[in-house]
Amino acid sequence: MSAVPTAARPKVVLFANTAWYLYNFRRSLALALVDAGYEVLLLSPPGEYGEALRALGLRWMPAPMDRRSLNPWRELSLLFWLFRLFRRERPTLVHSFTIKCAVYGSLVARLAGVRARVNAVAGMGYVFISSDLKARVLRPLVRLMLRLALGGPSARLILQNPDDAALFAAARLVDATQVRLIPGSGVDCARFSQRADRARAAGQPLRVLLAARLLWDKGLAEFVAAARELKASGRRTSFLLAGAPDAGNPASVEPAQVAAWVGDGLVEWLGQVTDMPALLASVDVVVLPSYREGLPKTLIEAGACGLPLIATDAPGCRDVVEHEVTGLLVPLRVSAPLAAAIARLEDDPALAARLGQAARQRVMERFDEKRVIADTMAVYREVLPETAASTK
Repeated sequence: MSAVPTAARPKVVLFANTAWYLYNFRRSLALALVDAGYEVLLLSPPGEYGEALRALGLRWMPAPMDRRSLNPWRELSLLFWLFRLFRRERPTLVHSFTIKCAVYGSLVARLAGVRARVNAVAGMGYVFISSDLKARVLRPLVRLMLRLALGGPSARLILQNPDDAALFAAARLVDATQVRLIPGSGVDCARFSQRADRARAAGQPLRVLLAARLLWDKGLAEFVAAARELKASGRRTSFLLAGAPDAGNPASVEPAQVAAWVGDGLVEWLGQVTDMPALLASVDVVVLPSYREGLPKTLIEAGACGLPLIATDAPGCRDVVEHEVTGLLVPLRVSAPLAAAIARLEDDPALAARLGQAARQRVMERFDEKRVIADTMAVYREVLPETAASTK
């Protein structure tokens, strides 16, 4: 039997694997939902950004979840905790982000009688990207769990790019009629705006930024190798790395390795940056040599700032970067083409300016967060049509 919300307003749970993700990627959605008349509960493992969410007036609750845990007792304990929470809170809809949250959130929501489920999977994650033994062992189990979790007439799966949609269809993980394509979480084009004096001063070295979680599959090895190649050729190009290691991800780069790159003079490590508009205003090019993405927010934010983009010809990346139009695409897992693309933009400021202007226009047309939030709420109304009138 379906649960009935205790209040007149429909209640939505937003469930993610980090408070950092909720704050940086979904706080605008949460605030828009509140403004639209929804009651919102944010759920994630403990983290410093939980208090930042509360400071915005949002309700956030820490969940006893370990992203890397494979302990069956710990995982069962989490499932029971979620079940008790959903029965107590009686949400109308549970919206889960990333694969683990989608599986756990959806399965428990079904058992707890939650009326509607929406799952957003941003990329395929470590289990599907990595070729190591643990990922290969887990893959069949995760596929099975996804099939069980994602189905049902009151469920929708939000994917961020056509490549992921094709992969899910080929794996028969979900009925194609339940899939909706929404390009990421969007970007605030007023906050991320183009600097008036974008042109690099004569004689100043090109400043190249990679902003991402410090994971090997973000292309860090290729980024550092490109830096090594260009510096060895006598160029003064500055390579900036923004982001922190992710202890919850098996592909995380060890801090000692990053320190070694800094010690060799290859990169400048900025750590976790909170003021991304200011950082983007200080650089000339943004690169992302990732192996696979959902819809990379770092490229969208950089494009909104009028920066030329360099990315791999990979799912997600090529949905933001159109080669020779908004940026340059390079092959995966090799550094020489990345180095050549960086050198090309350094040597041709007019090309860099043209690509940056086109990137800004593309982001405003396709990736503005107002459009993304509106599309997400439209998915809610599909599975909860009776809320359309009450939340307008």
